[in-house]
Amino acid sequence: MEKLGDLVSRRVGDIPVSAIHEMTRLSATMSDVAFLSWARPEGNTPEFINEAAIKAIKDNKVSAYSPVPGLLELREAIVEKLKRDNNIDATPAEIIVTNGAIEGLTAAVMAVVDPGDEVLLPSPNYSTHTIQVQLASAVPVFVPTIEEEGFRPDLDAFRRAVTPKTKAILFCSPCNPTGSVFSKEELLGLAEIAEEHNLAIITDEAYEYFTFDGAEHFSLASIPELKKRTISCFTFTKTYVMTGWRVGYVVATEEMIEQIRKAHIPMTICTPVVSQYAALAALKGPQDCVTEFREKYLHLRNLMCQRLDELNPVFSYQRPKGSYNMFPKIIVEEGRDSLSLCKDLLFKAKVSVVPGVAFGPTGEGHIRMSFCTNAEDINKAFDRMGEYFSAKGYL
Repeated sequence: MEKLGDLVSRRVGDIPVSAIHEMTRLSATMSDVAFLSWARPEGNTPEFINEAAIKAIKDNKVSAYSPVPGLLELREAIVEKLKRDNNIDATPAEIIVTNGAIEGLTAAVMAVVDPGDEVLLPSPNYSTHTIQVQLASAVPVFVPTIEEEGFRPDLDAFRRAVTPKTKAILFCSPCNPTGSVFSKEELLGLAEIAEEHNLAIITDEAYEYFTFDGAEHFSLASIPELKKRTISCFTFTKTYVMTGWRVGYVVATEEMIEQIRKAHIPMTICTPVVSQYAALAALKGPQDCVTEFREKYLHLRNLMCQRLDELNPVFSYQRPKGSYNMFPKIIVEEGRDSLSLCKDLLFKAKVSVVPGVAFGPTGEGHIRMSFCTNAEDINKAFDRMGEYFSAKGYL
């Protein structure tokens, strides 16, 4: 019998097992684990959203496919939201509703790059972006950010990284895993590079509402002359605690949306219709919940920073200005790889965190912690890490 390896494409076979999902798998084999590894908001979808979905089911609205780009009523509501919150002028024809931002980003990458093309990614970066580029048989090119300045993008390094094969720049801001928020000036600097070299810009704006300390989220597509080269990806997942609903959307020119649609159809045909009605309710309903979530995450971020200060012989960190993730640097056990440390914390301290090696070349030597949980779990995790590092003589 032929070996399985002979049947697997090199494109997929060369992708390593995700360190994030490996830690999730290992954590699931244990009880009483303090989880700081899941960038999945704790809690439930607001009830008014659930009720709208139930009503759509009872009214027999969800049995058939929606139009490929999504329900017109939902796209019209997205147009209003984009104008109100992102200062983006769009039409329903410039929007496609997707299975979360992930599918939208994947379809966008497929629509832009050819095999062998290069895509510039800041490092550390969201690991799924790397895989999306690889699945398109393109080449991810990592551009280190400046950690000591809050993981800000190094515009000179981006400019040096451009080659004749470069086709696009892909990034998320606010950033997973670092919690950095690229300033308007930094984003315009990236856009200038894209303009100079005729590159596409693909943005992941999943954490758009969660910024702190005066940092502001800025959408490049709000600049009319940049809209022609910008593909903006958004999601309801983070904003409304809708991870399981799998609904997001992509905004681009009508011409680009037509190309993204070609990739969207074979992956999913359309986003689940019940999720689209839930998303419509999210946009049309009261927005107090978004403010409450932001205030909750700010409180939990401050708590996590306070607890990290108690471990300052072990970790240094940049205070996150957005998202609900932070990316402390390991400053003990020089040369210790992040995956082995995370496994030790899991098996010996029952604390689940994510190894930085999952987030690009400059991610190694760090761990990702998410504060979208609750104060009890954060304190439990840090109490256990305190005992673990004290036993090793670091505290």
